[in-house]
Formats: sequence, structure tokens, C-alpha cells
Amino acid sequence: MTVSSDFRRGRSCVFGLHVHLVFVAKYRRHVFDGAAIETLRGIFEKVCADFGAELQACDGEDDHVHLLVEYPPTVAISALVNSLKGVSSRLLRQRRPDLAQRYWKGVLWSPSYFAASCGGAPLSIVRQYVEQQRTPD
Repeated sequence: MTVSSDFRRGRSCVFGLHVHLVFVAKYRRHVFDGAAIETLRGIFEKVCADFGAELQACDGEDDHVHLLVEYPPTVAISALVNSLKGVSSRLLRQRRPDLAQRYWKGVLWSPSYFAASCGGAPLSIVRQYVEQQRTPD
């Protein structure tokens, strides 16, 4: 795939899909420090690359992380999230054994997550554009 302006091109499509994800530590435990967030950023970049997606931004606080991911239309967000959370939990435990004691019974992430589509025109503009299309006779 090639990148041109704000859109990516696939073999048969042009797309610009972005999702804002938030992952929360189990029971909002204070697990992360700056080095842990940096380690997670590298892990998230690798997992996204495996899916053909791109991590645009990643940051967080001591109990949660925010991600901005650009992804192709062939990727299901739930599958991406499952891999991001599973791989990051396992690799962070391996790379930072000092954090394993802060995990809640060996579990890093809460089972839930936040996902919101973002980018592009506001819905009101898209709705107006669609409504202005002329139905053929």
C-alpha cells in the first residue's frame, strides 16, 4: 500500500480510517510509568504493523493508555484490540518483571475498551452531502 496525502491506497480501494482506542488497567491499578508507556508504544507499533495498520500516536497515564491507529478496511477493530491487549500484556510482563507485581492476579488490562472513529468531515457535513445527491430517474 502506498500513502498519498491523507489517504492510503490498497489494491482496490482508497481509505482513511482512524480509530481512537483507550485501554484501562484492571481495576484502574497504577501500573504504568514513563518507561512502561514507551515499551508499550513499541509493542503497539509492532502489532499494528502485523495487521497492516499504523500507530499514529500513543500516550497514557499511570492507569490507562490512549492510541490513535490508522487501519485498513480489512481489519476488524475487535481483532486488532484483542491482539494489542494480549501481546502487550504478555510482552510487558516479560520485559518489565518489576511491573508484574502491580498486575491484578496476573491480568494487566480490563476486559473492556473504548473505541471511537475519528478523522474526516463531521457527520452533519457528510449527511448533508449524501442528502444532496441526485437519485437517478
